[in-house]
Amino acid sequence: MREFILKDQKKLRTGFTTGTCAAAAAYAAAARLLLGADTGSAPVRLPGGELVSLPVFPGENDRDGTSASCYAVKDGGDDPDVTTGSKISVSVEELRDRRPEARWFRGGSSGSLFLAGGEGVGTVVTAGLEQEPGQAAINRVPRQMIFDAVEAVRVEAEYGGPLLITVSVPDGRALAAKTFNPSLGIEGGISILGTSGIVEPMSRRAVLDTIGLQLERLRKLGESSVLVTPGRYGRRYAEELLGLGTDRAAECSNYIGETLDLAVGLEFDGFLLVGNFGKLVKMAAGIMDTHSRVADGRREIIAARAAVRGADRDTVLRVMNCFTTDEMLLCLEDGLRDRVVEDIAAEIARHAERRTGGKMRFGAVMVSERFGLLAKAGRAEELIREFRKR
Repeated sequence: MREFILKDQKKLRTGFTTGTCAAAAAYAAAARLLLGADTGSAPVRLPGGELVSLPVFPGENDRDGTSASCYAVKDGGDDPDVTTGSKISVSVEELRDRRPEARWFRGGSSGSLFLAGGEGVGTVVTAGLEQEPGQAAINRVPRQMIFDAVEAVRVEAEYGGPLLITVSVPDGRALAAKTFNPSLGIEGGISILGTSGIVEPMSRRAVLDTIGLQLERLRKLGESSVLVTPGRYGRRYAEELLGLGTDRAAECSNYIGETLDLAVGLEFDGFLLVGNFGKLVKMAAGIMDTHSRVADGRREIIAARAAVRGADRDTVLRVMNCFTTDEMLLCLEDGLRDRVVEDIAAEIARHAERRTGGKMRFGAVMVSERFGLLAKAGRAEELIREFRKR
């Protein structure tokens, strides 16, 4: 595997997913139980076929003849991952007379390996995800990696009995509040994730995968239109200013364009975007990734629209010398401000329609912390009425 990647002119260290850590800990726990072996590292076969080795440590519970546990420490490399430093702990125990529970995952060559979530691993509580309600939030690829790791030890030990594998994350419940899990219908802890087994620092793909998961869940729940916010500000605006419920809203972060693409691909009929004016204004120039390191353009957009609407040179220069959008709007007289904001709203709708090819109704609501509700773009009113009826 690549230990470093180059991103934004920096050399950044890669890391391992929670799924890879769980697989390593599962291998070590199985080796302790079935082979009597304590290893300082454990091999893991990544989904791409590469074999890697992770440090592992004995769990707090010593071998008692029927169970053993080990843990790996999550290292996300240079990615700002909230789970970095957490213990991903796995216990492996003989089932003997205990009956398998319906909520457990089942795997292994003979179907006699079972997988469950323990403390700090979230539980799915709503329909629409790849797991059923009541099952642990352990995704498909990590599940297979964990089963493969334990199966390899079981074959070596020539052990044919059923085993229960339990994944725990001691601080997972506290960490979950910093993840998308509450908005995905996952309670009580984090998810065990990973598609490649490797964490790439500040991975755009990882965020987009999470956005896609939110949208897929809502579509499976029967939603034909989707309420989308860039983050918590947008959720608050939707609730307090528009009177909308946000229990089925999706968050798109800065990736508005890709979220529109995903929604079209999932055949949503409507898309209502609610957010702060300072972020959404960039869409008026066709900027669909609103992170500041990608593009800004806020001053240029507002200044150009003000000039078109008759603002004098001094006003345009004042706008160009401002740092925040609220300051820019303060440079404009009330009537001029309203016309400029209306023009920007119209451009946002036009660019969104162009991005989606007119395959989906689009509306946007722009809010300012200073001025409150500023404008509604596209078919926002229509979509707001529909969401209120729900």
